[in-house]
Amino acid sequence: MRSTTADPVQRVITAPAVLGLSTREEFRLAANDLLDELPEGQGQLVIDLSATRDVDSSGLSTLVLLQRRGAERRVGILLRSVGPELEYLLVLTKLDDLFAFEKAQQRA
Repeated sequence: MRSTTADPVQRVITAPAVLGLSTREEFRLAANDLLDELPEGQGQLVIDLSATRDVDSSGLSTLVLLQRRGAERRVGILLRSVGPELEYLLVLTKLDDLFAFEKAQQRA
């Protein structure tokens, strides 16, 4: 899990390859720390899912908890490089409206 803090109003965290029961707590705590670094009412937490292959119900719940925490602080949550399976799961569970999405960049 990697995070960056170069932009004063944006934090980026890389989600683990498997976002699930065994990784959710560490990921949630790290993401909450980054949310707390952002000024309330400003900024955005970017969750980079480019390396994430699998998200189970615990991982999905973690994303929802992070979105709620962001909403409490009036900070946006952006999901970057969402794979087709996770995107389908978010649509199926009607959670896609909670997040902003950034499509994966095409490689040349």
